[in-house]
Amino acid sequence: MKISLLFTLIVVSFLTISCAQPEKTETEIAWDTWGVPHITANTVEELFFAQGWAQMHNHANLILELYGSSRGKGAEYWGQEKLQNDILIHTLGFDELADEWGENQDPEQKIINKAFIDGMNAYAKAHPEALDEKNKVVLPLTAKDANMHAMYVVFTRFIGGNDLGRVQQWPDLGSNAYAISPKRSASGNAMLVQNPHLPWWKEFLFFESHLNLNGKNMYGSTLIGYPGIAIGFNKNLGWSHTNNTIDNADTYELELNDGGYLLDGKRKEFEVSSKIIKIKQEDGTLVDKEITIMKTVHGPVVNKTKGKALAIRMAGMDRPNMTLQWWRMINSSNFNEFESALKMAQLPYFNVMYADKQGEIFYLFNGLVPKRSSGDWDYWNRIIPGGKSEDVWTEVHDYADLPKIKNPEVGWLQNANDPPWTSTIPVSIDPKDYPSYMAPKSMSFRPQRAARMLIEDESITFDELVAYKLSTRLEFADRILDDLFAAVDASESKKAKEAKKVLENWDREANADSKGMLLFYSWARKFNVGRSANYTEPWSMDSPNTTPDGIADADRAVQLLEQTAIEVETKFGSLDPNWGDYYRINYNGKNLPANGVDGYMGVFRVAWPGGSDDKNMFVGGGDSWVGVIEFGDTVKAKVLLSYGNSTQKDSPHNGDQLELFSKKELRDAWFTKSEVESNTARIEILTENGFREKK
Repeated sequence: MKISLLFTLIVVSFLTISCAQPEKTETEIAWDTWGVPHITANTVEELFFAQGWAQMHNHANLILELYGSSRGKGAEYWGQEKLQNDILIHTLGFDELADEWGENQDPEQKIINKAFIDGMNAYAKAHPEALDEKNKVVLPLTAKDANMHAMYVVFTRFIGGNDLGRVQQWPDLGSNAYAISPKRSASGNAMLVQNPHLPWWKEFLFFESHLNLNGKNMYGSTLIGYPGIAIGFNKNLGWSHTNNTIDNADTYELELNDGGYLLDGKRKEFEVSSKIIKIKQEDGTLVDKEITIMKTVHGPVVNKTKGKALAIRMAGMDRPNMTLQWWRMINSSNFNEFESALKMAQLPYFNVMYADKQGEIFYLFNGLVPKRSSGDWDYWNRIIPGGKSEDVWTEVHDYADLPKIKNPEVGWLQNANDPPWTSTIPVSIDPKDYPSYMAPKSMSFRPQRAARMLIEDESITFDELVAYKLSTRLEFADRILDDLFAAVDASESKKAKEAKKVLENWDREANADSKGMLLFYSWARKFNVGRSANYTEPWSMDSPNTTPDGIADADRAVQLLEQTAIEVETKFGSLDPNWGDYYRINYNGKNLPANGVDGYMGVFRVAWPGGSDDKNMFVGGGDSWVGVIEFGDTVKAKVLLSYGNSTQKDSPHNGDQLELFSKKELRDAWFTKSEVESNTARIEILTENGFREKK
């Protein structure tokens, strides 16, 4: 009996220990039929090694170009056309800052960067045939490259983009986001919409991946060249980012004096140094160019004339753990854990929109807002006279100071790049409770459209939320057409009356088959939607989602419509060609009818133009990554990466999702084990030398 009992106890103990241990699986990449890597790993190091390998598989040449450029060596590698970018990088001190970040980063951030870079280098070594010869000079990549690329994108494209004049060519660089609480959801589950709008090229492109670390599922996207997931979800929660109306970069105009500059009436010396930039010539030789770098109390000098100098100051240079914060966010299981990650304050920019399985929804005006001594938004949203040291801020607001709202009474939250005050209608966050420089007061037609769709639906289904995300209805058309029609009726213009009939029959949408959209779009551009003086009732914080309204100059509006009608009919042979016949997607050899338009006309499905010829206008950016997620007992998610998950020339996934974009469709996110297995095209297994195909 004793022996038998002892044996039984040993067996039970063994089984208990065995059951307590998670099953160790091979680290693998299961590639699905859309070119999305589903990565399974047992350690953080192997997970990010695999993600680095997968990013290089899908974007090898783009990554080498981006990293080489972010190093400030683009001219050395590829010639004169990269010189100005190199000068900017060295002027802003990114090379030295990357060394500081490398020393001061959290050990976990260092592990992530190293593993990610190791994976990319391993892929490049195993697959030299995938690399263009001109890009191989960038190898090997280093963890410093990851840091320099991260700071290049965040500081020159987002935080300092306006001040540096680098975002003016993109008409609608922004995003949409929704969070729906159980009280407004037909299923009783919280829902989330993720929808950044960025250019469809280079450093603005997203990479989609699915990560599984010891059974924890994480899904989403990040900008190419970044490790981890920046906009994502797991089985418990998810979030999205939108560009926010935050002013955390200031340009100062300095008065020069005897080789220095004036501050508080006293002369100060510039801190002067020099750098040598090598420039590749057409014959392959290198020529040295010496550049002078000047720094001030305010920041580095980015422009200089005989009597003035411009210096820029940006918040966030001391926050080296940005991707670590995203890693903590995607690993959170509930709101408290997620908020703890937010309080790391390593993301100097971007609103946060959140929803979870427990039914919580949340919006945060996230970022590093400078603590300013005085002045309102208008004072700081300009070139600042640089003569007063009190205007040179040194601290930023804490998390507790930032506008935020959790579980609002209305049951929904929206942001379409409007200030935080209009995240709900009626307004729940009062601007009077915050410093007047925190954010401006405005609500353009796109966020007005975003709010209207939710206001008008008391019980939102998942399919309805998908339809709202893909809606191309123009809020501006709904607002202004009654006034335009009245003005036309009061006129004697036959051509304007003919145009009115077309607009009366138009569906007020920018779908590929919408007739009348081209006529209205062309008129609206002449009318100038954003000019306050064009309306009888200007925009008001008291009526944020129903103003502006009315046409101030009816005669002008009719004349513009008459002029537009003549131009459209002359050029296209009729007043009502299909919008998709004119507006096209032209990407990687694909030519498809487009839908959507610039968001400033109040379209939620943003697809802004990036070029045109005599007959057509072409999409240049807008809807990039789209995710619509419902947090029930199991996650339900529809997604789209508009331009596909690869930029390699010979990849079948370079542009393979554009047909779905053209048809206004999303695809299923394959999140569970069975979904992944049912849609796997091939599997790669980790070995000592990288990954190999599983047979």
